[in-house]
Amino acid sequence: MYNDFQKHLTEELHSIEEAGLYKNERIITSAQQAAIKVSTGKEVLNFCANNYLGLANSPELIKAAKEALDTHGYGMSSVRFICGTGDLHKTLESKIAQFFGTEDAILYAACFDANGGVFEPLLDEKDAIISDSLNHASIIDGVRLCKAQRYRYANANMEELEKCLQDAQAQRFRLVVTDGVFSMDGNVAPLDKIYALATKYNAMVMVDESHSAGVVGRTGRGTTEQFNLRGKIEILTGTLGKAFGGAVGGFTTGKKEIIDMLRQRSRPYLFSNSIPPMIAAAGIRMFDMMTETNELQDKLHSNTDYFVAKMKAAGFDIKPTQSAICAVMLYDAKLSQQMAAKLLDEGIYVTGFYYPVVPKGLARIRVQVSAGHEVEHLDKCVAAFTKIGKELGVIK
Repeated sequence: MYNDFQKHLTEELHSIEEAGLYKNERIITSAQQAAIKVSTGKEVLNFCANNYLGLANSPELIKAAKEALDTHGYGMSSVRFICGTGDLHKTLESKIAQFFGTEDAILYAACFDANGGVFEPLLDEKDAIISDSLNHASIIDGVRLCKAQRYRYANANMEELEKCLQDAQAQRFRLVVTDGVFSMDGNVAPLDKIYALATKYNAMVMVDESHSAGVVGRTGRGTTEQFNLRGKIEILTGTLGKAFGGAVGGFTTGKKEIIDMLRQRSRPYLFSNSIPPMIAAAGIRMFDMMTETNELQDKLHSNTDYFVAKMKAAGFDIKPTQSAICAVMLYDAKLSQQMAAKLLDEGIYVTGFYYPVVPKGLARIRVQVSAGHEVEHLDKCVAAFTKIGKELGVIK
């Protein structure tokens, strides 16, 4: 049968390429940081990493990870409930809960697993999940695994959310689910309004803080800090793979009983190896660093404000952003790839985003600012965008 299937795949791949939607992977040969080396030997500035706080190559985190390799070994070779729970895992979970002002936390291999494993253990066909239309794919997949009734509202549209909540009064329990920062646009969910509606209609709230933790809020504690709701949201999920060091590992944090139930029934937790001790140790050090100083968050916010202002002044169509994500709208998929390729020639590493990552006709280049960037990096990026933007007719 594979001969026929191979022909089918070849045709599908060709159609993807013809549509300008084929994804090529560039190869990085250095550590992840503001200035990186690629396989051509060229050094470029990286403006598309989730490395918001510039911690992916932090000497402090590297030191903590190396020390843990010596004291705790390389891996656990087990899931948590058999023989995969170490002291570093428990310490990190405690640090996460303290950071977000929650009651408890549970670790996963990635936030994709955290979102995939949160709904099915808690809700069933008698309940309702009300989800924002732009929620991350991991939330969508997690909801699919659950038998709860599904409702969907347009991105950050509170009128539609209220209608969904009214319709969901027929169900036993209701859970409103939203990204904290929507990764393709950079906008922050209006959590204060979501919480008010959830309170009015007797619902719980879950927020995926993957792109907001470490970024949003005065001290980077996410949307609950920004909207003065620390400790009031039932479920938060997040990752260690973005602002918090850029490696692997995800988590769910929130009400104690919810976390207890996830330890008993969450399948990605029960059937996946524990995160390596060195990752846990680096995570512990990272949360300690964020408690000691707000220097990185302050620099990130300053860098983002500076960059967005410069790009708007240059004439680019920028999505309104309240995070470190700057979506430069191009609308055409092939144009986004062409512009990204030309920017790489100018020493700026960015990626074009297009369908199915974003809706058809809404292609863009997503620029992600980091605390690891210096002002001269930002100026070079704006200059390159301006040069290529004029060359391709994106700006005048």
